[in-house]
Amino acid sequence: MQEQYQANIIEAQVQENWAKNKSFRAEIQPNKEKFYCLSMFPYPSGRLHMGHVRNYTIGDVISRYQRMNGKNVLQTMGWDAFGMPAENAAMNHQVAPAKWTYENIDYMRNQLKLLGFAIDWSREITTCRPDYYRWEQWLFTRLFQKGIVYRKNGTVNWDPVDQTVLANEQVIDGRGWRSGALVEKREIPMYYFRISDYAEELLADLDKLEHWPERVKTMQRNWIGKSRGMTLRFAIAEESKAGLSGEAAQYVQVYTTRPDTIFGACAVVVAAEHPLAGAAAENRADLQAFIAECKAGSVAEADVATMEKKGMPTGRYVINPLSGERLEVWIANYVIWGYGDGAVMVVPAHDERDFEFALKYDLPIKQVIAQEDKPYDNQAWQEWYGNKENITLINSGEFNGLNFEQAFEAIGKKLQSLGAGEPKTQYRLRDWGISRQRYWGCPIPIIHCEDCGDVPVPDKDLPVVLPEDVVPDGSGSPLAKMPEFYETVCPNCGKAAKRETDTMDTFMESSWYQFRYMSPDYAQGMLESEAAAYWQSADQYIGGIEHAILHLLYARFYTKLMRDEGIVQVDEPFQRLLTQGMVLAGTWYREEASGKKHWFNPNEVSTLTDEKGRIIGGSLQRDGEAVLYGGMEKMSKSKNNGVDPQALIEQYGADTARLYTMFTSPPESTLEWSEHGVEGANRFLRRLWAYAYEYRQSLSQSHEAIALDEKHQSIRREIHEQLRSARFDYERNQFNTVVSAAMKILNALGNIEPDYAALRREGVRILLLILAPIVPHIVSVLWQELDFGGDLLNQQMPQPDEAALVQNRFTLVVQINGKKRGEIQVAADADEDSIVQTALNDGELRRYTDGKTLRKAIVVPQKLLNLVVSD
Repeated sequence: MQEQYQANIIEAQVQENWAKNKSFRAEIQPNKEKFYCLSMFPYPSGRLHMGHVRNYTIGDVISRYQRMNGKNVLQTMGWDAFGMPAENAAMNHQVAPAKWTYENIDYMRNQLKLLGFAIDWSREITTCRPDYYRWEQWLFTRLFQKGIVYRKNGTVNWDPVDQTVLANEQVIDGRGWRSGALVEKREIPMYYFRISDYAEELLADLDKLEHWPERVKTMQRNWIGKSRGMTLRFAIAEESKAGLSGEAAQYVQVYTTRPDTIFGACAVVVAAEHPLAGAAAENRADLQAFIAECKAGSVAEADVATMEKKGMPTGRYVINPLSGERLEVWIANYVIWGYGDGAVMVVPAHDERDFEFALKYDLPIKQVIAQEDKPYDNQAWQEWYGNKENITLINSGEFNGLNFEQAFEAIGKKLQSLGAGEPKTQYRLRDWGISRQRYWGCPIPIIHCEDCGDVPVPDKDLPVVLPEDVVPDGSGSPLAKMPEFYETVCPNCGKAAKRETDTMDTFMESSWYQFRYMSPDYAQGMLESEAAAYWQSADQYIGGIEHAILHLLYARFYTKLMRDEGIVQVDEPFQRLLTQGMVLAGTWYREEASGKKHWFNPNEVSTLTDEKGRIIGGSLQRDGEAVLYGGMEKMSKSKNNGVDPQALIEQYGADTARLYTMFTSPPESTLEWSEHGVEGANRFLRRLWAYAYEYRQSLSQSHEAIALDEKHQSIRREIHEQLRSARFDYERNQFNTVVSAAMKILNALGNIEPDYAALRREGVRILLLILAPIVPHIVSVLWQELDFGGDLLNQQMPQPDEAALVQNRFTLVVQINGKKRGEIQVAADADEDSIVQTALNDGELRRYTDGKTLRKAIVVPQKLLNLVVSD
């Protein structure tokens, strides 16, 4: 055993041994309890960042701990390889996205292996490979035939220069992020999944997820957005029907959760795409221009919520079904076509958005609900105006005096009797549009035939392979310009036809990858049935809170689709969810004359701190001039405050990186990066190695157990108390306190006298096993060097010895007349009289009790003695 700890040498040896022995290969073992640990797979961006290191270390610690509990553990890794970032990088570097992606995967895989994760690499998946997305296409065709997937026109952000659809985040100040062109709203054919059909099940099943963070479940509940309301139909006035036909000429339909306010409606607003809007604008240039302006805006809900609300009256009217009032129809930019009926009734007295709209356009504001002792002011919004609780209807005809629930029921019955509405439960959740007019994604397996319509690609022709030698130029989808891709024949009639050139939303690939890991090489279907029956679903899932809504919701939805197709037998994909906190680091900058900030990496800065260690300034190392501190922020390229894991591993070793990220903060909390903290983690490992090296010199001595004196009984108790604490904290994923327990054990070991070799060996063994999931390389070497026998990977996490935890003596705090005056040691079985006598005989305490009368003694067992004395 070498005297000095050399991480780079021992870690390479240990990892080579793991690879040679296929130590983490997971096989089905029917008679053994399984544990499937899954971390969100990375996008192959080129290099790992510290967020990756933290995320995957958490998963690895959990996996190794569960293995030590005797479970058959599966831990996997793959690559979320499709998407716009690869396309953008390819354009910047003039290479095919496939080449860029595969090279990045190779580099990042090597980085992950350097960290020593217990991953079954034989199950690695890459979502841009045809053997993966073939089965995605296969399921798509099944669901298309059943109507669960359908095609219809959808409203999108359209870049007229790049000729492509833009995601909401790619629209900046109304312009395309790349071209700078003014973005238009456009209706184009899109493919949708009927996720709304599963809204109630997705909502109800959240209650089954007992081991998910409550805030994540709340976010999903809000996104699904179940609401109890009412559909209302406002009949179109006879003179306002010109240019309309069918139902569109009969009424405008709206949905509201506040039917109790219908008598306060002053107008109805419709989306720019609503038939009534189009009819009204037929001969009005001003309306046509306003409709064009509305269509040019973003379709993102977040943008709609914050943008200036604009409207224009159409001169068309509808009739309030209960009051009989004529209400003018307006076109407004905040009503989105495709959300509900594309129409909303305006009740300014009791809706804050409508209140602002009415003040802006001088619309009447009519109060129709009241709350006792609260005056109404139609010039200033008050929160109670929107209340449902403790309100009474006024100015509402026959419904005056009713509360919300009474009014809801009564108005519902009235509307139904008139054929003008009915109660309805509605969801905010909209069907999932998965079409993308981009290249680097999974091709949609549909063929368009003039005679047969939209025809799914037959199984025998799957996968529809995406050509990988394309270099996109950003002007629309390259597939739409490639006859060799889109020219085909109809599988039904044999006539010339056109292949779909849209690709799928990349959320598709990440919605089912958790199941493909179970049988990644299976060529007869998405999932082999024996693997599905054994592994079932992930027992633990780990990833960032930023994926709390869409990714997790789509993965849950996809699981239910696969269940209904008989592919899996579970309702949910992830039994437990851990959302790890972000990694933060200090930011440093100088401000240029233009006002632009130039950011420097923390490694380039010499930091100044005050006596409490708080940062008060810094200077750039290369010129000695001051730089400004921008605070702790999430590591990012834009702020240049990232820490390179590769450099960290090369300097300190993987175990230091693992120990630091686990010890610095609990997994769910943010981690504030500290170079001093990294050095501290490495210092602990060097100290552990030095202790083990010194201990190894004594291995020739007898380990025969000898009776423990009081001091060593106390040390053994401390070791087993920390073991108990570590096991408890492993179970609740609080790895920072596991490390604290290990540090306390190492301190205790240093107090053992040489003659107590058996106790020392017991303590060292417990220490190594506690640390094994967190720093597996150093522990693997020490386990062998200290001759504990067997493969560390096959060891069980030890149980604390209950006999060791029994205390023979306790320390009691002694208070005299309510003030702490000292402490005493007493036997565990000491009665109250002997405890009091021990205190009265104590030399330090006698100066407070001599010559005084003991009036009262209160003993709190094993904690406190309070003596009340008087002169």
